[in-house]
Amino acid sequence: MPIAEPVELKEKVRRLPDRPGVYLMKDRLGRIIYVGKAKNLKKRVSSYFAPSRALTVHPKIRALIGMIADFDTIEVKSEAEALLLEGRLIKQWRPKYNTDFTDDKRFLLVRVDPAEELPRFRLTRIKKDDRSRYFGPFAHSSLLRKTLAQMRRQFGILLGDAHPQRLAGGAWQLYDDVRQELYGFPNAVTAEDYRRRVDAACDFLEGKSREWLETLRGEMRAAAEKQEFEKAAGLRDVVFALEETLKKTRKFERDPALISSDEEALRALGETLRLAGPPRAMECFDISHISGTFVVASMVRFSYGRPDKDQYRRFQIRSFIGNDDFRAMEEVVGRRYRRLAAEQKPFPDLVVIDGGRGQVGAALKAFVGLDCMPPAIIGLAKKRETIVFPDERAPLNLPLTHPGLQLLQRLRDEAHRFANTYNAALRSKKIRESILDDFAGLGEVRRAALLAHFGGIDRLRAATAGQIQEVDGFGPKLAAELHAFLQKL
Repeated sequence: MPIAEPVELKEKVRRLPDRPGVYLMKDRLGRIIYVGKAKNLKKRVSSYFAPSRALTVHPKIRALIGMIADFDTIEVKSEAEALLLEGRLIKQWRPKYNTDFTDDKRFLLVRVDPAEELPRFRLTRIKKDDRSRYFGPFAHSSLLRKTLAQMRRQFGILLGDAHPQRLAGGAWQLYDDVRQELYGFPNAVTAEDYRRRVDAACDFLEGKSREWLETLRGEMRAAAEKQEFEKAAGLRDVVFALEETLKKTRKFERDPALISSDEEALRALGETLRLAGPPRAMECFDISHISGTFVVASMVRFSYGRPDKDQYRRFQIRSFIGNDDFRAMEEVVGRRYRRLAAEQKPFPDLVVIDGGRGQVGAALKAFVGLDCMPPAIIGLAKKRETIVFPDERAPLNLPLTHPGLQLLQRLRDEAHRFANTYNAALRSKKIRESILDDFAGLGEVRRAALLAHFGGIDRLRAATAGQIQEVDGFGPKLAAELHAFLQKL
């Protein structure tokens, strides 16, 4: 979406509805820096641009206001729906100025390190990127500690404060007392026997986590129904964080329940769209730019309802310069399927276009140019998640709980994320290269020669004056001056 000039923001605020929804604040590079929910979008968003707001004593809010260059909004039906959507978007974008509720430092986790000869069940608030298994986070520390004490009795495991002793013959004495034997577990065991206890305890703890997750979900829904939205938001944060940890601690094989869920979504989507069968191969296209600059596109592919990242593709627009989403869509769709046709590879079962009827029409135009039969094509318009068809069928709005729509949203959101990541990388590169604009006497020809020779600004900054002098158009004096200029940055 183009970045609005500051003078345009007030007019944009005036056009907002008096309805609940979610707002996304952006900086001048189009990056989402804050996501918030609102009972009334117009009142809430306008408060950020009130003169008194800038005088707030909270430095975090003051810094946020100074960074806002544009915003997007998404209308929903209720404040409860806004609450849940806010959480999903924070998880997706991880904005700089939002409290990161997936940060495990806020809640206790259980850590089990399989690299230990006798893995212990330890409490921690920090999740590291290591080979340990983590369970949690858990909001109720007293309940967690009681559970671990129960697990010690039930499974004969070691907690973080244990000091086992090696016995003659290689076995281990787990505890410095004999109480554990009262619960039916020998106090002296081999490392292999102990690991079987650990596996059983981990399975139990993961199951316990899922029980707590369902309880928290129920409490969250009940709080939202009572309009206790702050309480519901806190519970939502714990629910999402616990879901994330459970997802990461699953074993490597696919969960049969997930496979069943994917198949159900594919079947429902195929029936709803009147396809020949479930769309087991789907590709989605998204265009990303800022005011017509840094125009890029992404294509992501889902196979059997899951991301197939080896097939992701990204594109820079070649055929024109400027702001024209339709031409950009026509170009990238044409490039993608021209290549597949040339390589005699099958087209996907469904092509999803991020946009409305105009973008879908542009995609169809690309297939006309290729002189080939297009696969099934739909558009997914963001504002109301409307499905747009290329034929005479009326636009379709499915319930937000429809598994087929949720699958399309995941596909579209992934294409959007992939396009924005590429766009941000290009912007960052361009911004770094723009420092050369401040060096007097460096025209476009010499600038292009420098970047082509060194491959980027980072390598140029690391070069010596002698290496700069190897570029055409640079004598000893100019090379030395440029080297000195770059070293000051």
